[in-house]
Amino acid sequence: MAAETIAATEKAVASAPPRTSAGSFKRLVSNRIGSAAALVIAVLWTVPTFGLFISSLRPESAIKSSGWWTILSDPQFTLDNYERILAGATSTNLAVYFQNSVVIAIPATVAPLVLAIMASYAFSVLEWRGRDWVFVGVFTLQIVPLQMALIPLLRIFSGTEISNVFPFLSLWVAHTIFGLPLAIFLLHNFMSEVPRDLIEAARIDGAGHVTVFGRVMLPLMLPAIASYAIFQFLWVWNDLLVGLTFSGGSRTVQPLTAALAAMTGDRGQDWHLLTAGAFISILLPLVVFFALQRYFVRGLLAGSVKG
Repeated sequence: MAAETIAATEKAVASAPPRTSAGSFKRLVSNRIGSAAALVIAVLWTVPTFGLFISSLRPESAIKSSGWWTILSDPQFTLDNYERILAGATSTNLAVYFQNSVVIAIPATVAPLVLAIMASYAFSVLEWRGRDWVFVGVFTLQIVPLQMALIPLLRIFSGTEISNVFPFLSLWVAHTIFGLPLAIFLLHNFMSEVPRDLIEAARIDGAGHVTVFGRVMLPLMLPAIASYAIFQFLWVWNDLLVGLTFSGGSRTVQPLTAALAAMTGDRGQDWHLLTAGAFISILLPLVVFFALQRYFVRGLLAGSVKG
């Protein structure tokens, strides 16, 4: 009887689905403790943002005399803060810098993404001598400090005719170079998890590398692509060091973060303008994140676990 029980137990264990890291993570966030922790984190993240939004709509006198939480007992709202920030009534017109940040962030997100997708395909699907060593070399570039490359890149672009014709080119190149190692690493890990049988079946049907890349790999890589696009866009949008270094102090090139930093120094007491400018700076990243959030978690787990 004991032998039959042991055999039945072993059979049940063998037939049970394997416990994976993804399953453990799902069970952790699905229970009450995980839900409570997620709720606390969401509240801690949302309350300051909500307070910033409320403060940006309050008049200057109300901001300097009371906190934003008094809005229920003393409701005062105005759009003058946004009008002064965006209409150029102040010395800093954020509408121009907002446009500059959009022009910088979109190409600086798309360019490394396109290059990384093609490089990841070459590192994970194509067979060529020295592939693993080259990938290790690309991966180790992540540990190179960003500051080491600023001066060499600045000397390349400074005072050249191409920088005068395309003033944003140096910013695009800098952000692309700094973002490529991480992009190649993440997308390569995801692409390596695609079953080889799927690729071989496509090759047997007569598909070349272009067809396999476009019709097999790209649809499967959407979660990983969206996750990296969020990271890269947020990094470029919130960057200050690269923007200040390669913009040369030109108002027509500087990003929004440079304008906010100048406002903090020049207008440290104008909290009503700073709150409006800060909320404008986070508006577009929020839109990007919520638009791609359904791919975000799947992209974070892509390539990290099997099963």
